[in-house]
Amino acid sequence: MKRRFIKLSMATLAVATLSSITSLAVADDVWPSKPITMIVPFPPGGVADTVARPVAAALGRELKQSIIVENKGGAGGAIGMAQVAKSAPNGYTLLMALSSIAIIPEADRVIGKEPLFQLPQLKPIARFTADPTVLVVRADSPWNSVNDFVAAMRSKPGRYSYSSSGNYGTMHVPMEMLKANAKFSMLHVPYTGAAPAVLALLSGQVDAVSTGPASVLQHIKSGKLKALAHWGNGPLAALPDVPSLKEAGYPVEFAQWSGLFVPAATPEPIVAKLREAARIAANDPTVKQTIANAGSPVLYMDSQEFQSYINVDAQRMKEAVQRIGKLN
Repeated sequence: MKRRFIKLSMATLAVATLSSITSLAVADDVWPSKPITMIVPFPPGGVADTVARPVAAALGRELKQSIIVENKGGAGGAIGMAQVAKSAPNGYTLLMALSSIAIIPEADRVIGKEPLFQLPQLKPIARFTADPTVLVVRADSPWNSVNDFVAAMRSKPGRYSYSSSGNYGTMHVPMEMLKANAKFSMLHVPYTGAAPAVLALLSGQVDAVSTGPASVLQHIKSGKLKALAHWGNGPLAALPDVPSLKEAGYPVEFAQWSGLFVPAATPEPIVAKLREAARIAANDPTVKQTIANAGSPVLYMDSQEFQSYINVDAQRMKEAVQRIGKLN
């Protein structure tokens, strides 16, 4: 009797497992069957939001489902990123993240805090942009080159300040990399996002900012701000006359990239559909034009190439965060 019970239990388990696998396969076949949420872990108006909205519209057209963009800011992006990392891996919660996704877990460790998420909890689908950050000052600033700027910082250590989107964020880390390389001192003033950080510069509360071109291009074109240099390797499409820091003798590099992620355990059939939809979205003329108008050319990478890129970038960011160390 006992042996028969065991056999029945095992048979029941086998049927249940097969049923579960079959259900998952069916679910994958019909995905998406309802609206999808794309989390942007920053306030509206920043780089991630600028990229997310046209991409979401294009993905929705390809997948034939609504994709709802939801801004969920907080903790420098960590709250929204953690929400997606811990969400059900069913393809209905996406994340449009910036390069800070590789910084935040390490920053938490540096300050002695348990990270809200780990990078391996998320799987990259595609990279859409990769903009070197730009060193920007007000148009009435006395500095007309990065060498003017560095000389002034060195002459009055701690006298000048720069704003950022938050501690260890993508506007904080590149400036700290430049400070370490060029050996000068500035006061860091963190804000809650890129938009208020740029507003602080425009209103005269700080003296400089390092940010993606999309956040400042309109102000440069209107004559309110001027760009002194950028953290890239070659000319910027949006600002072709602005030199790189490397050209000026400061070999530092940083790109504020944007990319689409899902929870790591998302089934491969869903990942494959998302990758194909993302590829089509990246080549959509409307997406390209909308993002280009904001100052960011589309620089697409598929999942595997993007993962390799992240691995290198994450190591560089880890070293930068460790060099910054614990902040008060």
